[in-house]
Parts: sequence; C-alpha cells; structure tokens
Amino acid sequence: MQHINSGDTAWMLVATALVMFMTPGLALFYGGMVRSKNVLGTIMHSFIMLGVGTIVWVLYGYSLAFGPDKFHLIGDLSWIGLRDVGMAPNANYAATIPHILFMAFQMMFAVITPALITGAFAERIKFSSFLVFMVAWMTLVYSPIAHWVWGVGGWIRNLGALDFAGGTVVHINAAFAALAAVLIIGKRKGFMKEAMHPHNLPMTILGAAMLWFGWFGFNAGSALTSGGLAAVAFVVTHIATAAAALGWILIEKIKTGKPTTLGAASGAVAGLVAITPAAGFVGPIAAIAIGFTAGIVCYLAVGLKFKFGYDDALDVVGVHGVGGIIGALLTGVFASTVINPAGANGLVHGNPALLGKQLIAVAVTIGYTFVASFIILKVIDAIMGLRVSEEDEITGLDLSQHSEIGYALGGFGGGTLEHGASGSVFQPETSSEPSYAMQTNPLNERL
Repeated sequence: MQHINSGDTAWMLVATALVMFMTPGLALFYGGMVRSKNVLGTIMHSFIMLGVGTIVWVLYGYSLAFGPDKFHLIGDLSWIGLRDVGMAPNANYAATIPHILFMAFQMMFAVITPALITGAFAERIKFSSFLVFMVAWMTLVYSPIAHWVWGVGGWIRNLGALDFAGGTVVHINAAFAALAAVLIIGKRKGFMKEAMHPHNLPMTILGAAMLWFGWFGFNAGSALTSGGLAAVAFVVTHIATAAAALGWILIEKIKTGKPTTLGAASGAVAGLVAITPAAGFVGPIAAIAIGFTAGIVCYLAVGLKFKFGYDDALDVVGVHGVGGIIGALLTGVFASTVINPAGANGLVHGNPALLGKQLIAVAVTIGYTFVASFIILKVIDAIMGLRVSEEDEITGLDLSQHSEIGYALGGFGGGTLEHGASGSVFQPETSSEPSYAMQTNPLNERL
C-alpha cells in the first residue's frame, strides 16, 4: 500500500505553484517585447491559457495524456473529469503524493506549453481563432506527445529516450507548432521593412526573472520528491541558465560590439529550455556545457528568420525549438546513472545508443507537431480565418480585439472615447503615418 509523504507533498504543492507562476512571467516576457499597441493582446494570450488550459486538462486532457495506455499512443478516458483522480497516490507516476497533486503539477505544464507558441504569431492573430486553436492543439498534439514521452506505456518512454521535464513535450513541441503557425498566418505588416523595437524591456526582464524563479519548480519539481534528485535538478537548472546568459552576451559582444539586456534575458531563457530535459540526469559541469552551448547557438538561430523570411515575432523557434533540441541531444551525451539510476548513461559514459534514442524522440516530435499543427491551423483558417484585418493590425490587437489600451500616460490625445453597449471604447484617430512605436524592432538588430 502506498503512503503519502508529507515532505514530498509539501514540496510538490510549492513546485506546482512555481510552475503556475511561470505563465504570468511568460506573459510579461512576451508583452514587453511587442509594440505598445499590442501589449495587452500579447499578455492576454498567455494569461488566458490559465483558464483554457486548466479546463481542457480537467475535462479530458489529463486522461488522454496520463490515463491507462491504449496502443502505446494515447491514454483512454478512464479519468475523464478527474474521475478516480483523488487523494490517494498513483504508484505508476508518484507514489508518495496525492494523485490529484500530480495531476495539478502536470496541468501547469499543459497550460504554459501552448502559451509558448503565442510569441511566434504575436501582433496579428484573431483572438477567437487563437482560442479554438489552443483547445484543438492541446487535444490533438500536446496530450498525445505527453503520453508518448511520459505516460506509462507510451512508446517513446518504452524506447528509453529521456526527457526529465519537457525538452520534447514542452519546448520542441511548442516551437514547431509555432513554425507551422507563422508559415500559415504570414508576416506582420512591415516585417523586415520597418524596425519594431520592444516597447518595454524592463517588463521583459521582469518576466524573464519570473520564469527563472518558476523554473525551479518546473525542473526540480519533476523529481516528484523532495530528496536529492530534486536538489540536483534545482542546482543544475540555475547553473545552466547562468552559463547560457553569459554565452549569449559573449557572442552578442563579438558580433555586434555590445551586450544587451534583451540578450541576457533571452540567453537565460535559452539555458532554462536546454537544461529542462537533462535536469534530472546530469551534474554541474555538464550543465555549464549545455547552458553555454545553448546561449551561443540560440543566439545564432534567431537570425535564421531573417535569412529565410519567416516572421517568428518573439523567437519561439530560435530559443525554444533550437534550445530544446540542444538540450534533448546533449542529454544523450551527458546523462549519467550516477545522478539518476532510473535514467541511463549517455555517450560520454559509454552508451552512444542513448543519443540515437534522443534523436528519434526529437525527430518524431518535430514531424508530428509540425504536420498536425499545420493541419489544425489550415482547417481553422478555412472556417473562421486566423489573421486580423490589415486595419485591425495597424490599430493594434489591444483595441481591435479587446477594446482596451495598455497605457494612457498622456491621456487620450489623438483619439476619442466612445460609449457603447459594452462600455467605453477608445477610438484612435487614423493616420497614414506609422507611429513611433511601429517603427522599430530590437530583435531585428540583435545580429
């Protein structure tokens, strides 16, 4: 009979809250990087996933991802509506904490993963279409891949590939859905013609700090106990993040002559992403190697959008996709059973086969996610359209989608406040000239 451990339970309650805190952190991280006319719309994309993601997960998402296995591909619906998911532990997943707490911890992953996608299509998607896409994507993409990698009976788990906290399930998954989205939705008006500076870098730095803080729950919480493995995952998470921030600003200094605060924040996130799959399998020196590599390579990767002409507005592919791939593959290089006997040795410890398994997991995640997301987006586009009108895009998503403005520091000069059935709505004056906030983009100038 399984017994609840109060220490493990206390830690997992804290870890679950930390992961929840990451989604508002992501909202600020993304919100600061867009133009001021889109700050609320961008924040809303992440924040509302706390609502959408939670309800989908409770109703059926958790059962599909972690329920009793069917054909090594999906969970059945035995736990629909959290039926039989209660206070007793579930020995298959976490033998010392309540089953409902394990569900809640995984719910926070299911909330933030689709929110990560939103940085790619920032400033141009219809809110109604965004909501439909999120529900469909969680159902048809996130839950199946979570089952393959983490669910008991899932085929990637059975293969022996390692993903401690979400390199494939979270980051690669979100990034290649993001790539499909930007290819279908298209570029922002003025992309690569006008620079588009972030309107509030202090907000972005604050968001990055919140992500760093919350990520301790993300990675160390994935140990599902309060013991030594959680401590190792906690420490290597911090080390890799520090190394990645330094790696990013170093290559940035070499390439451009100046390190930037946006670069330091982006490098930190790249390190957090890369250490995620490895956190419970590697030690401190390997963490430095993983983080430093991610900082440099992800910096170089964000420039690919300019070379190939796809408008990944906030570098989801370059940071989460490339960082996730680096982390997953380097797990296959540095993993050690000294750190985690339940894992496997990697290449440097005499087991090159693990690297091959990691490569299979990465390739399958990329292929399935991209194709499935592409199809979902095409269907939604055909039925209701994905993109706002050109007029609404010029106006900004805050007004066109939510009837709000993020800042009114100088009053409503340049527009009028009209009253309608839904309350006061700010109506800006139209102009053929782009505003100052529309004229620049720091992401264009990193390289």
